Amino acid sequence: MADRIFYNGVIRTMDPDQPWAEAAAVRDGIFVRVGTNDEVMQQASAGTEKVDLGGAFACPGFIDSHTHFIEGGFALLSVKLRDADSREEFVRRIAEKAARLEKGRWVLKGDWDHQNFDPVELPEKQWIDAVTPENPVCVNRLDGHMVLANSLALQLAGITGETLSPQGGEIVRDPDTGEPTGILKDAAMELLNDVIPEPSFAEKKEAALRAMDFARSMGVTSIHDMAYEDNLDVYAGILADGKPPTRVSVYVQITEINRFEELKAKVPEGNRFLKLSGLKGFVDGSLGSSTALFFEPYTDDPSKTGLLYSHMYPEGIMAQRLMKADAMNLQAAVHAIGDKANAVILDIYEEVASAHGPRDRRWRIEHAQHLRPVDIPRFGELGVIASVQPYHAYDDGRWAETKIGSERAKTTYAFKSLLEGGAVLSFGSDWTVAPLDPIMGIYCAATRLTADGDFPDGWTPEEKITVEEALKAYTEHAAYSEFAEETKGTISVGKLADMVVLSRNLLDIPADTIPGTAVWKTIVGGRIVYDKNN
Repeated sequence: MADRIFYNGVIRTMDPDQPWAEAAAVRDGIFVRVGTNDEVMQQASAGTEKVDLGGAFACPGFIDSHTHFIEGGFALLSVKLRDADSREEFVRRIAEKAARLEKGRWVLKGDWDHQNFDPVELPEKQWIDAVTPENPVCVNRLDGHMVLANSLALQLAGITGETLSPQGGEIVRDPDTGEPTGILKDAAMELLNDVIPEPSFAEKKEAALRAMDFARSMGVTSIHDMAYEDNLDVYAGILADGKPPTRVSVYVQITEINRFEELKAKVPEGNRFLKLSGLKGFVDGSLGSSTALFFEPYTDDPSKTGLLYSHMYPEGIMAQRLMKADAMNLQAAVHAIGDKANAVILDIYEEVASAHGPRDRRWRIEHAQHLRPVDIPRFGELGVIASVQPYHAYDDGRWAETKIGSERAKTTYAFKSLLEGGAVLSFGSDWTVAPLDPIMGIYCAATRLTADGDFPDGWTPEEKITVEEALKAYTEHAAYSEFAEETKGTISVGKLADMVVLSRNLLDIPADTIPGTAVWKTIVGGRIVYDKNN
C-alpha cells in the first residue's frame, strides 16, 4: 500500500499514455498508482498520509539541465551585482562588501552585467581600487567568461603590463598605457587561480546545501551540474548525511577523461540522488564578453571574431578526447555559443560518429545560441541534444544585435527551428549566469519577450515555442538528456515520485502572465521538501 497519496489535483503527467490525472500514490519514493481520486485511494491503508492538493496544478519536478550549482550557492552568500545599473551602484555594493570583511579577505563572485550600465561600459580596476585598498577583488561577469580584478589582486597574481595574454584568453589593456584595466577574459582568468584561496570542504558543502534550499523553493528537483571533481566529493558527502532535497547529475571537465572511472568510483552504487553523467568541454567563450567564436567579425568590434577556449588547445585535442570518450561509451556535453563554435563541434561529433558507427550517444551542445541556418538541421540528423537556456534570450535580446547584427540574430536561440529540425530540446538556467527559475524560463521560451520590453511581440518571435513544449523541455526531455527517462521526467507508475505543485495551471493561462505563478510545493521521492505555507 502507499506511504503517501497526493489527491484532488490537476496533474499534467507528461506521460503520453496518461496525460492527465487527479491523484498519485507513492511508496518507497516511487509512484505506484496514477489516476483518478477513486482509483488512487485504493492504495490507501490506515498508515497512508493523504495530501489534498486543493485543485492545484501539478507536474513533474523541474529538471535544470545546466547549472554551476555550488558556484550558485556561493553567489547566494556573496556580493550581488547582477542588477547594479550604474558605475556608482556597482562601486557602492563592492565597497559595502569589502567593509564587512577582514583585511586580506577576497571579494568574489558578483555576477555583474555591464550591459545594465548607462552608458554601457566595462568596469575598470580604478573604479574600485579606492574602496578596496586592503581586500583583493575578483568579481565575475554573469556569464563566467570575464572578471574584474582590482589592483591588489593583479599585484598578488603578478599581472603587469608585461604579462602576455594566455592562449584562449585576453588581458584587456588600456589603449594609451598598455596597462591591464582589470578585465580578464576566459583563460586569462586562470592567472588568478593560484592566489585566490580555495574554499574549504565545509564551505563548499555549506554552499551546496544553500543551493539545494534555493532549488527546492523553485520547484527544481534535479539539476545537471557542469562541475569539477571536488564538487563530486561535496555531493557524496551530502548524500552520506541522508537524503538530499535535490538530485544531482555531474558533468566533470573533459580534461579529466583519463580519470573518469576513478571519479565514478566516488559515487555510491544504487543511490537515487547522485550520479556522474559525463564530460563537459568548451569550444569558445560568451557573447557578452566578445569571446564567443563567429565566422564573421563582431558588428560592434570588427577586429574580433571571438576566441577558442583552452580546451581546444593544442589543435586537435578536442577531437582526440571525444574519440576516446566515445570509445569509453561516455556522454559528452560541450559548450558552444558562436556560430563557428557550433559548426566546429558539430563537425567533430559527426567525425566521431562516422569513425565509430551509430549508437545512442545523446551527446549535447550546451547553449547552442547562435547558429547558421545550415547547421540547425544537423542537430536532429546527428541526434545531438540542444541543451539551451531560454532566459538568455530574455536577457541578451536587449543588446545582442548591437554585437552581431540583425541577420545573425534571426537564428539566435532558435528553439522552434531546432524542434522542427528533429532536435531534442532540453532546458536549463545556466545558474548563476541566469536565474534558477524554470517558471521564468518557460515564460521566456513561450513569449520571447526581453527584459527591456522593447519587443512587444517577442524578439525573433518566429522562434517562440508553446508552453507545453517548454514544459516538456524542463521535464521529459531534460530526463532524456541524462539517460534518465526510464526513472523520471514524467509522473508515471514506476518512476521517481518527483513533482511540483504550482499556484496556477501554466497550460491554461496567457503565456505573458506566467511569471505571476508561485511554487506551492516541491516533492522529491514522495517527500514534501518545500511548502510555501510552512
